Amino acid sequence: MTLIPPPNNSPNLSEKARFSHFSETIGYSFKESALLQEALTHRSFGLPNNERLEFLGDSVLNCTISGLLFKKFPTIAEGDLSRIRANLVNQSTLFDLALSIGIADLIRLGEGEKKSGGNNRPSILANALEAIIGAVFLEGGFKKTEICIKKIYAALLQTLECDVINKDAKTTLQEHMQSLRLDLPEYIVLEVSGLAHRQKFMVQCVIAKLNIRVVGEGTSRRRAEQDAAKQAYALATQSV
Repeated sequence: MTLIPPPNNSPNLSEKARFSHFSETIGYSFKESALLQEALTHRSFGLPNNERLEFLGDSVLNCTISGLLFKKFPTIAEGDLSRIRANLVNQSTLFDLALSIGIADLIRLGEGEKKSGGNNRPSILANALEAIIGAVFLEGGFKKTEICIKKIYAALLQTLECDVINKDAKTTLQEHMQSLRLDLPEYIVLEVSGLAHRQKFMVQCVIAKLNIRVVGEGTSRRRAEQDAAKQAYALATQSV
């Protein structure tokens, strides 16, 4: 999911230049580069790491997204607003956003974590994005953090219309499985191809009890899962 052009993170660039490109991408320039560096440091690298900033960023992100949705959808009920927010701040969405802004190329990891592919691990990148939001808030305050989040989320927020209150395919399928007293569907990533900021995902949705196995595709894991869930729901409703 390419939301905004990723920064130029060539190894030949100095750390200062790479941070400068990244700051342009997120719409905020850090006065203290050490704070940005801390936000990009996983615990496997050492101290100080980004865990405390992640804790702060998680709260700020939820508050900011809540406010943006409250203003954007003045007639939508609380339950629907909560569901929309959950889809915007979950790990899958944060991972996609982190990839789109180039965090995978900037994250600092310990050698073991780096060798095991930690710079493409959803939890690590999602947490790093929250840590960056926490760092922006700590240095720049709420208003500048809101501007930063708006820029990072720009493409997603632009496509959010009133029809998003309708349940997404994964939710619809899950509720259907629960109504049949069956286990929830299993989603398996089969393939990830393409450059870090232009990836293509193939995800299989499996409902063993109904002998359903379908493959969805998308420019993010979330979109591929939704595609697979839509296909699976069509088959599940036919088989009952």
